[in-house]
Amino acid sequence: MSSRPISFLHTADWQIGRQYGQFDDDDAAVLAEARLETVARLAAVAQERAVDAVLVAGDVFDTQAVSDRTIRRLFGALAAYAGPWVMIPGNHDAALAESVWTRAQQLGCIPANVHLVLQPGVVALPGLAVLAAPLTQRHTYDDVTRVFDSLETPADLPRVGLAHGSVAGRLPASADAANPIAPDRAERARLDYLALGDWHGCLRIDARCWYAGTPEPDRFRGNEPGYALQVRLQDGTAEVEQIKVGRFRWQAWEVDLTLESDAEVLAARLQTLQAEDVLRLSLRGSLSLAAWERLSQAIGQAQARLRALRLDQDGLTLEPDEADFAALDGGGYVSAVAARLRALQAEPQADPQSAQVAREAMRILMRLAREGGAA
Repeated sequence: MSSRPISFLHTADWQIGRQYGQFDDDDAAVLAEARLETVARLAAVAQERAVDAVLVAGDVFDTQAVSDRTIRRLFGALAAYAGPWVMIPGNHDAALAESVWTRAQQLGCIPANVHLVLQPGVVALPGLAVLAAPLTQRHTYDDVTRVFDSLETPADLPRVGLAHGSVAGRLPASADAANPIAPDRAERARLDYLALGDWHGCLRIDARCWYAGTPEPDRFRGNEPGYALQVRLQDGTAEVEQIKVGRFRWQAWEVDLTLESDAEVLAARLQTLQAEDVLRLSLRGSLSLAAWERLSQAIGQAQARLRALRLDQDGLTLEPDEADFAALDGGGYVSAVAARLRALQAEPQADPQSAQVAREAMRILMRLAREGGAA
């Protein structure tokens, strides 16, 4: 093997064309566009760092049905790096007989420096041999990387595997069990490095085997997304550097509210978030009407400032305090309505929609009472 150091970027799971139906149209469009912007950023990083290649371990596209315009835009985003790109299909964009890849070929938009591998084999690059195992169907229960054991490569070139799937026994139980990969494949196949895709977080399996994760976060899961990996090979060792490339920060907060001070702490915490944050905020517990109105102001200000904020308040009950009840009609009709609304809030599991409506109705009722308009 040559002692000349080799350097490449390992990336995966671009998921171009992904839809964000849980957000409103404006936010969804920005989040989708960010995926293409991050690919362009990867190309710029590859150029700045003068790497020998960029390896893309599957799921370039989120679906086979992306538009022709999206296909063209994706390959246009690679322009900043003129060196070799090696791409394989993953489970979302598998190399079917008719696929997003056959459409890309028909469109004639794949640049000459992009090596698209649709069948298992070896791509020989200057200073590097890439052993590629593309997925030719969405799900398989055979290890497609087994072929690496028998693939021959020039003796003077490092052997780097490129695959998409789940390393057996090394991912959380929630991971997809399809497309298995043996945990010792790098050793069995005499690989200097195994570049994997499918798991959306950056994850080290061992010194010579990593998941790069999706370069642009797309889920509320704290598994280290938003990176690309620069891998340097020399004298049989692999040095791996994580490079932050993602734009948006996705966070999920689950907050229990009991005291007014809990709401104040949350309001202060919301003020630390900025325009690049995407937040899912789940509230549980109970608050007085006054505390909830102050917190609602803070949440509204955050919604205007952040990229996106999804609020789940089904687990929150609004509890009128003594001042709230004192403003009512002393046990008359309005008090009875308040009691009924309070009971509806206490049964969110039975009917979450009614609980949400009751919570908002209670807020309006108490505001009117304080303003002297409840009667």
